[in-house]
Amino acid sequence: MRTHSKAVNVAVVAASAVALAVVSPAPAASAAEVTIRVVPAYSETQEESSSRVICPTNQVLTGRSHYGDENADTTYTCSWIFINDEQVQVSIGDWSLRYKESNSNYSSPPDQALVGRMHLWDENGDTWYLPASLSWRGQTVRLIDPVWTGDLKESKHNFQAGTRRVLIGRAHSGDENGYTRYQHAYVTLDA
Repeated sequence: MRTHSKAVNVAVVAASAVALAVVSPAPAASAAEVTIRVVPAYSETQEESSSRVICPTNQVLTGRSHYGDENADTTYTCSWIFINDEQVQVSIGDWSLRYKESNSNYSSPPDQALVGRMHLWDENGDTWYLPASLSWRGQTVRLIDPVWTGDLKESKHNFQAGTRRVLIGRAHSGDENGYTRYQHAYVTLDA
């Protein structure tokens, strides 16, 4: 009888260990242990003077091009982010404050990517930006190494963020003959 009792106790302990393992959270993955890809998925073109672009669900901005004045078209590129071939979750925040386009400079809060922009009229009109936080398996996706581009002529440019990079900010000075700069950051799980 004692042998049977020990077997039952061992089975109970083993079952408890399995149950504990099931409810214990998995350790956080580091960037060295994962594969991260930013994949262009969608583009949208609108007239610059009355545009409102928001990337589709779980996508972020990775590019913008514009040729001409405020009556010409602007094209936005949105991309998915995959970590180990699983889509990163994008949680949209609130629209930024309003900026006068001809003298605007916006950067997203830390670890937030741009997912939208709204603009009305010409260079004297207003511009708003829409940031979003990113997560994967409940872990915050980090955006590090923020870099500003050099000056790009607003009326004739095409900017696409590089490998594993997403847009986090934009600055503009003047009219369509003025200059636009983009801020972009590297996608990782590490600080």
